Amino acid sequence: MSGTSNGFPMTTTNESAAPSAGAVTGIEYFLDCPTGTVEYFFADNVFHWSDELYRIHGYGRGDVVPTLDLGLSHIEPEERDAVHAFWTKVTTSGGPSSVYSSLRDLNGRKRKILISADLILDGTEPVGVWALVVDLTQSIHADTHRIANEAVAASALSRAVIEQAKGILMGRAGLNATEAFDRISSYSQRTNRKVVVISQGIIDRALQLTHQDRHQPLDQALIDLFRAL
Repeated sequence: MSGTSNGFPMTTTNESAAPSAGAVTGIEYFLDCPTGTVEYFFADNVFHWSDELYRIHGYGRGDVVPTLDLGLSHIEPEERDAVHAFWTKVTTSGGPSSVYSSLRDLNGRKRKILISADLILDGTEPVGVWALVVDLTQSIHADTHRIANEAVAASALSRAVIEQAKGILMGRAGLNATEAFDRISSYSQRTNRKVVVISQGIIDRALQLTHQDRHQPLDQALIDLFRAL
């Protein structure tokens, strides 16, 4: 059975039905980004905030009277001039235009927001400004967490590759751990290539060495390890 709710298609389903195998649940791909709106009309010089915009700022409807100064007071001090300039640009020149900024709510919680605004027109005559305020905090936090995890994993992998390359040089060229890393680091600087790339090249080259190569002098063995890099 289907219908509409607030202009959006709506489908009725059996809520007790279990999700199909392999189905992706909403929590895995959906992040809540609270979104509020503001309307400002030139004639009455009054700001109208949506309920969600009050909540983003930490208020409930009726707690405060929205004004430009109130909104700016919640923006981080170093970003207020930029947001004020953005608002002035839209009110005088129109949009659509957007600005990314930081906001502190009533409880001191920092939120990252995107403000998108444009003129309200009566025919072709500008009569006010309409803006959409999207709280991106949760989305940015999720991305930062994911990137951090990926960076940690990549760092661990890089360390393992470097340690393996050091071990090869220690066994092949008679170097200690410090000398082995110094050789890798020095070669990295001379060739302007990352240490992990040099290390992987040493590992790849070592796998290609024949039993006959192992009878070469230590310096020559080291040269051979670097030759293919």
